[in-house]
Amino acid sequence: MRAQREDAIARRGADQDEHVVLRPVLPGAPGRFPLTYVRARPRTAAGAAAGRVPVLVLPGGPGLASAAPYVRFRALASRRGLDVLMVEHRGIGLSRRDEHGDDLPREAVTVEHVVEDLAAVLEHAGVPRVVVYGSSYGTYLAQAFGARHPGAVEAMVLDSPMLSVQDLAIVRAHRRRLFWHGEDPTLAPVAATVRALAADGVPMAELSQVVQVVHEFAGPEVLHRLLLARRRGRLQRTWRRISRLGLAELDGPGAPYFMEPDLVAGIAYGQLGFGLPPDGGPLDPQLPFAEVAAHRPAYAGEPFDLPAELPGFTWPTVVLSGERDLRTPRPVAERVAGLAPGGVLVPLAATGHSALDTHRLAALHVAGAAAAGTVHRLPGLADRIAALPRRGPSRLLGAAITAAVTTGAGLP
Repeated sequence: MRAQREDAIARRGADQDEHVVLRPVLPGAPGRFPLTYVRARPRTAAGAAAGRVPVLVLPGGPGLASAAPYVRFRALASRRGLDVLMVEHRGIGLSRRDEHGDDLPREAVTVEHVVEDLAAVLEHAGVPRVVVYGSSYGTYLAQAFGARHPGAVEAMVLDSPMLSVQDLAIVRAHRRRLFWHGEDPTLAPVAATVRALAADGVPMAELSQVVQVVHEFAGPEVLHRLLLARRRGRLQRTWRRISRLGLAELDGPGAPYFMEPDLVAGIAYGQLGFGLPPDGGPLDPQLPFAEVAAHRPAYAGEPFDLPAELPGFTWPTVVLSGERDLRTPRPVAERVAGLAPGGVLVPLAATGHSALDTHRLAALHVAGAAAAGTVHRLPGLADRIAALPRRGPSRLLGAAITAAVTTGAGLP
């Protein structure tokens, strides 16, 4: 374990300062743990002199680390003149263990405690106000932080936003409208092939996963080609590999210092309802969670009523929404932007879930605009932002799927 930790630290880079704040494991109880955060300051004199507020970046998950996976992102941000802070979420990676080296108890890993960790980091760093950039699950944390600590928020970027368990009905309806009922004429042939495969007996859990992954990362044309190939009995190994992508993150051991889903299960399942049961309809996003949820904490209710909190936000709020996102799709983003008084929707063409991971130049451009106070210009620049060169590790998956399907060679 020590070797893995040292390797993770080495990959973060010497120009990104690591700090530790001792935090209570549970409020009012003995026991502390070292909460780690990383700060990457602007590399250029011009960036340092710009006087922009720092950007607090909260990645997705829950379970995704901040320190090791985002070394290159922070380096790119600092070259673009941004001052970025990222906090290693309690129960994960460098913030996983208490001062005695024992794992944090699951009851200590809650959204409420994480929100207070963020406030403690800002106090330790001497940062009174920040742009809060959240991606996916990080958007839930961002909004919860805004509800608890409004005076610390200069602006907010919600990339592929979550809002509440009520999102699930919206997500189901969106997927079925596009890929089952075929109400979008451009996707009607894809939907017809999905229905045909279901009639052929292809398991719905496989169909749902393949549709989501391929549409988001490679687009509808590649998805249609793969669906047709599956009907002809071709590319079955590629199909199987895609149908299993990401499932290890739900119930597997994870990867130390990168993805550690075990201690955050109380958040994912108990607080955010990741294990809510399927409704029996087609293309249900809950199908991959159904088996895992049986041995995870039962859903007990959300820690925040974000739909009620958003109308009270007093800062500019940018909502980033990928055109191909099927996990937190456009109707959810539109609802968030409509509830926030300063809400600005920035649609990203040909983009899936989480620009932070799939289109980092777009994410940094938007974060920079929020730090500079120019978010009102972003909707008019949406096409140009989406057309920026694609960077981020997730883009490689789309290229691999596209090549596998279009050449017929399959995934290795």
